[in-house]
Amino acid sequence: MPEKETIFSSKVEYSGVFQFSDFYNFCYNWLTDEMGLDISEDKYEEKLSGDTKTIEIEWTGEKEVTDYFKFEFKVKFKLTGLKKVEINQEGKKIETNKGKIKITAKGNLVRDYKGKFETTAFKKFLRSIYEKWVISSRIEQFQGDIFKNGDDFLAQAKSYLDLEGKR
Repeated sequence: MPEKETIFSSKVEYSGVFQFSDFYNFCYNWLTDEMGLDISEDKYEEKLSGDTKTIEIEWTGEKEVTDYFKFEFKVKFKLTGLKKVEINQEGKKIETNKGKIKITAKGNLVRDYKGKFETTAFKKFLRSIYEKWVISSRIEQFQGDIFKNGDDFLAQAKSYLDLEGKR
């Protein structure tokens, strides 16, 4: 069985005006273009109550780095009190959204994701030696990459929302 190690886990919260569909596309494009992840949407749940919506979205992104390592990135969006509003921007009325959003991101380093070292006890022993003595610097490098990418993603998402709210 592959071994998962959580390297990055953090969250960002924002409350204000933003265009949800544009933000959704921005996040998806950033994860696929900047991080090179293959994204799958595991959950999309929308609940209406009056004129507001509650939306929950869960994504899983994966990237095979080598035959032994894989990056796994999980993102959860929870939007509450989302409703349509009209704002004046440079004399024009623009329809947008207002609400609260919470973004949770978690980055994992998956080792031996193909399970090549899991067949016998001797191979498991070899795996521990391989990780401890042969590729320890590569593991540290990948851990740093995952942490940096996760931090960058949340910073970009927060910046996007802050800019949208100032329009």
